[in-house]
Amino acid sequence: MRSISFLILAASMAHAQWQMQDSHGHAGLRGIHYAGGGVAWASGTGGTILRTTNSGETWQNCAVPPAGEALDFRAVQAFDASTAIVMSAGTGDLSRIYKTTDGCKSWRLLWTNPDAPGDGFYDALLFITPEIGLVFGDPAHGSTRNPVEGGYFTFRVRVTHGGGETWIPIVSFGKPGENLVPLTGEGIFAASNSSVVVRDGTLWIGTAGQGRVLKRELYRTPEQMSHAFESSHCAGNLDPFSRSCGINWSDWHNVPTPLASESPTSGIFSLAFRTSEIGIAVGGDYKKPDESGRTAAYTLDGGAHWLAAERTPHGFRSAVAYEQGTKSWIAVGPNGTDVSFDDGRTWAALKPQAGEPSDADQNWNALSLPFAVGPDGRIGRRVAGNTPLAH
Repeated sequence: MRSISFLILAASMAHAQWQMQDSHGHAGLRGIHYAGGGVAWASGTGGTILRTTNSGETWQNCAVPPAGEALDFRAVQAFDASTAIVMSAGTGDLSRIYKTTDGCKSWRLLWTNPDAPGDGFYDALLFITPEIGLVFGDPAHGSTRNPVEGGYFTFRVRVTHGGGETWIPIVSFGKPGENLVPLTGEGIFAASNSSVVVRDGTLWIGTAGQGRVLKRELYRTPEQMSHAFESSHCAGNLDPFSRSCGINWSDWHNVPTPLASESPTSGIFSLAFRTSEIGIAVGGDYKKPDESGRTAAYTLDGGAHWLAAERTPHGFRSAVAYEQGTKSWIAVGPNGTDVSFDDGRTWAALKPQAGEPSDADQNWNALSLPFAVGPDGRIGRRVAGNTPLAH
């Protein structure tokens, strides 16, 4: 009954498909962030960074950051038309963070992964305010250059409360599966810069390989926010990059989900919350893009428990976001787009519009509504339409 009523409701509503835009290039795009007011930034392979100030009518090719031609910018965080921060992903010093304040005419290197060459891999970048941000990486062994976090095989998390000028390491202890200590083969996907989310003071991290959600309350009130990201003075080892002992975050809640988790190529690729209680996780196995089983889950209690979608998206999904205007969830992946009007219990595929080729809505990596990006320079913008749902 629920699936039938869902399809009747969905078919009666106007839907949006993707209006393709010209990126003037063929980079693999995985970073996208809509800052509002028609301003959006995108990023990808070959040091590519793009910017629009007119809602995507035109996209500007930004200057390549210093020594950035070989970098893969998987994440971008935009603040306005002038200011943005990008993160490249890769092992060792290929993971870096750059910032521009002049509309991407020039870039300044803020931070480089301190782990040993060939080790460490940063996956996601998230700012809560223009001053307070976090960067997340896979577990790493570290090195003598990194004495604070280098002795512990944990997920790498660093925070800034100065707009990215200084990055302080998070230190966490425990046994495998506790706090930030990974299970065997566990990591974070750098697929869409949406495997981590902060809402109302709570942080959630979705993992690769095991399909878990790591959850921690950071602060309860806005007044407590800045204190959550400040390190205390100590007499122990100092992190040479932030001149601090790090910040000890414990009391994580590590929760399994019903998403696919049988291999390093499967797990959670994207998390999103529309309230502090209602959230969606999507993913699957990117090596099996057309396999629809165990590709979506939802929570109604802030991530304490996760339930499998009763009707899943029609393939692996790398990004999900809530679209306020249509009161719906949008999930994208290599073989298209799905929509849910019931907080992730049931999903239905969007068909191409009349006259479009059957593959018009394929090859998406990341979302920041109203934009989606994908391989070969693909950029799409959501526009009003009458696209029917696939039954």
